Amino acid sequence: MSQYHREASESMSKVVKTRKKRIVRRIVLFLILALVLGAVGYIAYNSLKAEYTVTYDSYTATTGSISNALSFSGNLSLIDSETYAASSSGTVKAVYVAAGDEVEEDQKLVRFSNGETVKAGFAGRVNRISVDAGDDVSAGAELVQIADFNHMKVSFRVDEYDIGSVSVGQACTVTVTALEKKLETTIDAIDYISSSSGNVAYYTATAYVDVDDANVLPGMQATVSITQQETQDAVILKVDAVSFDATNQAYVWMKNDAGELEQVYITTGVSNGNYLEVTDGLSDGDEVYVEVQTTATGGAGGLLGGLFGGQQFNAPQGGPGGGGGDFSFDRDSMPDFSGGERPSFGGGDFPGRGN
Repeated sequence: MSQYHREASESMSKVVKTRKKRIVRRIVLFLILALVLGAVGYIAYNSLKAEYTVTYDSYTATTGSISNALSFSGNLSLIDSETYAASSSGTVKAVYVAAGDEVEEDQKLVRFSNGETVKAGFAGRVNRISVDAGDDVSAGAELVQIADFNHMKVSFRVDEYDIGSVSVGQACTVTVTALEKKLETTIDAIDYISSSSGNVAYYTATAYVDVDDANVLPGMQATVSITQQETQDAVILKVDAVSFDATNQAYVWMKNDAGELEQVYITTGVSNGNYLEVTDGLSDGDEVYVEVQTTATGGAGGLLGGLFGGQQFNAPQGGPGGGGGDFSFDRDSMPDFSGGERPSFGGGDFPGRGN
């Protein structure tokens, strides 16, 4: 090999070695930087997450009534109303009633000079009078309007998902919205020929009501409620106080005689979405606790909470174990319950609501 080729080969070898050294240095620097950042992050995480606290709300089981119901909207309307008109031209001889008078069926309303007499066709109230004695009227002229304000109806739409739960003769409550007046009645008729609104079929149901309040008038909005389930004098509890395990079994957290919190399974009954009936596991006056808020004490902790999925909960009134006021503890100090053991916090701190 010539001197020239030997020098070229040695030069190339030096270049390759130099490049390898640079790559190794870069890898070493990268690993060192990664280790430093990891250590800093770990230290920051453990120092900031300690700022998290868990607080609780307390709920008390009480005795009461609970029901759930289907609810529909409608408007009150008259069943019987009629406007009487002159059958031929003539002169009004006498008017026997005044606006607001209650009349009976066949009661005289107006008499003409030719002897023709107009009578009420049903019992009701004189809503409007359009003539006076001595007036000359033409055929078809309005004379008197009678309406029955004591018997009305409310018609409401029932969609295809609920129509199977509504039937003629079913008890219902009609609540006049403006007056908060409740009228008990039954479903009197259902029109099973549907009308459609978009992709949903609707059916019209009608309930007749007896009105004993002169302030209840046709056209007023009303809500028709049909009770589905109901229980009286039952132990009831706020729905928010109840948790469910992986098998969908309901439970609550309660203090035992030692002041420790323990998981108590309950059996539930009727629920209206706000309260539920507890048929087994609780008695009237029992107090239960539920974790309802996690907060951070500082801005950095709040930011970290957003990164690590912190949840918010409300604090209990008068923390368990006495002393009153809010109470809290560091999440890091909270024991691990994953093994199924009963937690104990010395009557002061409590495990939270299961998810």
